[in-house]
Parts: sequence; C-alpha cells; structure tokens
Amino acid sequence: MKRPSLLVVAATALAFNVPAFAQRAHPGGGPPAGHGAASGSSMSGSHEAGATSHTDMSHASPSTVLNHNTAIAGKIKTLTGEDAATACSGFKNLGQCVAAAHVAKNLNIPGGFDALKAKVTGTGAMTLGKAIESLAPDADAKSETEKASKQAWDDMKESDS
Repeated sequence: MKRPSLLVVAATALAFNVPAFAQRAHPGGGPPAGHGAASGSSMSGSHEAGATSHTDMSHASPSTVLNHNTAIAGKIKTLTGEDAATACSGFKNLGQCVAAAHVAKNLNIPGGFDALKAKVTGTGAMTLGKAIESLAPDADAKSETEKASKQAWDDMKESDS
C-alpha cells in the first residue's frame, strides 16, 4: 500500500514543479524570443522566498540582481543612461527592464526609455507590445518585442558567465 501512495505523491510533486524548472531556465520567467515572448506578459515572474541563489536570480527583484551582477547593471546604464537600479525600479523583473531598454534604444522611442517605462510600469500599465504600438505606431510591435526579448536574454546570459 505504501509504495503506490509514494509514487502518486512523487508524480504529483514532479508535475507541479515542472513550470518552476522551466522558469529557472529563462531569466525573467519567460522563454527567449520566438517562444511566446511577443506579448510581453511572459516575462513576468514572481520572487519565491529562498528560491534565488548567486547563480540563479531569475526570480529575484531587479534591485537584488543588480546588487549581485555589475555586468548587467553596466549594460542597463549604457542602454538607458540611468543608474540601473533607478532604471529598473517598478519593473516586475530584470528581463522586462532590459527588454524595454533595448526597445527604447532600437526604436529611438520619443521620450526615450523613461516614456516607455512609464507605459509599462505606470498607472494603467500595459504590455511592452502595446507600449510600442502607442509610442512607435509605425513599428512592428510583435517583432520588436521578440527582438528586444532575445537581446535581453542574451545580455542576461552573458552577464551570468
């Protein structure tokens, strides 16, 4: 009797932990570009107490990651012209911040990164794709979001090395 119950418990535990493993494989909790990142919402993640470590900070707040990773902080400062902690305040995770920084730079958004940040994190916050449509109506929001998500993924992967 105990053996079948143990198998059921183990199978259930595995089934509920698969999404957590998938999120840890991708900074920001979402997949790299071309795998559902177009809406901008797949880059949201939540911080689980005790789930972060020095090598895996994908669920940590942007300020926590930036305190531990000066390489990505420098990249954000280069993209936005702002201190990384200030630039990323208000974002749910670092992936969103870095992707938004790339979009602002790639599209030369009117009002720059701050205008895009206000759309994504401010009152009535919207997805990155919707913010692109609002601030750069001539741009292909889906492809620009995918491009920026891939750039953010690459930056974060590079800075982890």
